[in-house]
Amino acid sequence: MSRLLRASILLLLLASCGGGNFSAPRNLDDACSIVRERPQYYRAMKATERKWGVPVYVQMATIHQESKFIGDARTPHQYALGVIPLGRQSSAYGYSQALDATWDEYRADQGRRGAKRDRIDDATDFMGWYMDQSQERLGISKSDARSQYLAYHEGRSGFARGSYNEKPWLVDVANRVDARSALYRGQLEGCNR
Repeated sequence: MSRLLRASILLLLLASCGGGNFSAPRNLDDACSIVRERPQYYRAMKATERKWGVPVYVQMATIHQESKFIGDARTPHQYALGVIPLGRQSSAYGYSQALDATWDEYRADQGRRGAKRDRIDDATDFMGWYMDQSQERLGISKSDARSQYLAYHEGRSGFARGSYNEKPWLVDVANRVDARSALYRGQLEGCNR
């Protein structure tokens, strides 16, 4: 076998061992399509629903808003004077866009040191954990996508202070999350899973 052929085969093998598929499903407006295309997403969300009681449709709507189902999503870079890079807007990363500190709190609390934000099962478990605590501390129903999203975005203390009331754009986003949650709920009821 020629050296070029061996090198090409080796390169191909190494490339196939690369990172995961972090691209979004094709049709984000159809919960059934997402479930068919990425059955591992549905399995992860059902496991979270069983463990934490957060409905699949609430998880899906939140992930849609946070990352559009892109596993390695990050916040954009900030620039001074439009050209000098200052770093990212925040440490938010992955499907759930969990911040470093909150993710570390979750991993310590749940004993999940190996959990990663770019793995759907870990991301949904994190969301379930967070939303479960939001219900426990703030009384927010786990099926209330709007309020859960506001607490998720602002943090529980920000939600309790009503900080979102000074951010009309965020209230609009939360209303869209709520509407998408209702859309996904209706679609999931009709899916052939």
